[in-house]
Amino acid sequence: MATIQFFGAAGEVTGSSHLLRAAGKKILLDCGMIQGGREEDERNRERFGFAPDDLDAMILSHAHIDHCGRLPLLVKRGFTGRIFTHRATADLCQIMLEDAARLAAADVEYENEHRARRGLAPIEPLYDLSDVSAVLAQLTPVDYRQRFEVFPGIEARLSDAGHILGAAIVEVFIREGDSERTLVFSGDIGPDHTPIIADPTPIEHADMVLMESTYGDRLHRNRGDTVREIGEVLDAAERTGGNVIIPAFAVGRSQELLYWFTKMYEEWNLKRWRIYLDSPMATKVTGVYKRHRYLFDEQAREMLGNRDPFNLPNLHFVESLDASRAINKQTHGAIIIAGSGMANGGRVRHHLKHNLWRKGAHVMIVGYQAHNTLGRQLVDGRKTVRIFNEVIKVNAEIHTVGGLSAHADQAGLMKWYGHFKSRPPVYLVHGEDPARQVLAEKLRSTYGCDAWGAAPGLQREI
Repeated sequence: MATIQFFGAAGEVTGSSHLLRAAGKKILLDCGMIQGGREEDERNRERFGFAPDDLDAMILSHAHIDHCGRLPLLVKRGFTGRIFTHRATADLCQIMLEDAARLAAADVEYENEHRARRGLAPIEPLYDLSDVSAVLAQLTPVDYRQRFEVFPGIEARLSDAGHILGAAIVEVFIREGDSERTLVFSGDIGPDHTPIIADPTPIEHADMVLMESTYGDRLHRNRGDTVREIGEVLDAAERTGGNVIIPAFAVGRSQELLYWFTKMYEEWNLKRWRIYLDSPMATKVTGVYKRHRYLFDEQAREMLGNRDPFNLPNLHFVESLDASRAINKQTHGAIIIAGSGMANGGRVRHHLKHNLWRKGAHVMIVGYQAHNTLGRQLVDGRKTVRIFNEVIKVNAEIHTVGGLSAHADQAGLMKWYGHFKSRPPVYLVHGEDPARQVLAEKLRSTYGCDAWGAAPGLQREI
């Protein structure tokens, strides 16, 4: 009897992790970081709900840190099996996890200085670069639409999820006697017509579906309207004489922004700006996108031809900390794209510290903001925020630009599920309760299927 059990992103967006038991094997789907504030950070240190050394293999849907971020900890605690994932995801994981390890080391060093002054014992980083190296050695890259054997009686196939480069929908085929059962894990489903990335692959058969529900209760703005809004924000920032700060995820969002800057360069009169990509990680990720441009959608390939999609004449790729600090001497005329996407770490916090209090500055929020993150506080209209233990007054204008999401909205999720012919039962993951409750009811009323929200520890037969 094959079962699935939920251990992460069950009632929340981050920390994706689900355990498949089948044919006498235990296979983990994703092992993501729990993101948010200090409380969420501490949860990442807790024991897994299963024994890492008892796992036989793992399948990773994509390289966002809330799906892969605890892999080094999993290996550190005893997992030695193979990690199947798309080859573009394997390339991205090296960048993401090495960066996460360096950030963890820096954060712990800073924290331990404060603990020492209070007479407290030091803490260790969640993992280090040696643990990341161990993960990279266990990666097994595969291509889209290639059906491969995980173990005898268990095969899998990855298909383009339309979310970020290399993101996959995971189909697992479980043979028991003369019958075959199919589990489909959506990973993160992207919207149709996303620039650069292909549309999500329709899947027609499953016996059970695990489906993300991040935006299960809302519709995104039309992408054309969103692009016009970005141009309007830039015009407003020029009139008020301030900088534009854009917290952006290093994988996906930063590349899409550069795509639009390339496409709209003349229309937005971008030559008037100095554009900075202040994220060494995003710069490396952009290199991976270039190497895997065969994955781009047809429209992007036609528009770009042989041109470099991420090379504007006034774009500066910022590497060193000194160069990053120098940007903060500029009080106007700069568009600064920096990580992290939720402003809960990275260089963007420094830029926000130097610009939020300026009345002419603008902040453009272009992605999902989890609870307790600095980005969420700005979206919620906080008048003051705390950055590096300093209270900063928010005088900058905050713009929430929702139409650039790499996640499908309710209509997109409904459309994707609608391709399943047998209307299989669906468990909703990767979503907060209000969103997935609305989506579950919509699925039930529209398709007559069984739909539930997954709960931590819940185990169900496939």
